Amino acid sequence: MSTDEAHGLEPWLRDILRCPVCRGELVDATSPDGGPELQCASSCDAEGVRRGYPITDGIPVLLADEARLIRG
Repeated sequence: MSTDEAHGLEPWLRDILRCPVCRGELVDATSPDGGPELQCASSCDAEGVRRGYPITDGIPVLLADEARLIRG
C-alpha cells in the first residue's frame, strides 16, 4: 500500500473523503502555516466560502468547527 507522500493518506481513503458540510470533493492543499490540509473544492454555506480541514499526524480532522474558512 502506498501513501500520498505530502499528506500521508492512503489513496483509497483520499478518494472517498468528502466535505462534511456540503458533501463536496476535497482537494489537497497547504494551510497558511505550511501544514497539510484538505480544502473543499466548491462553495460551502455561502457563495465564495470554502473550508480547509487540517491533517494532523496523517489524520484528516473533518470537523466543521475545526475547519478554516476560506473566502474568495
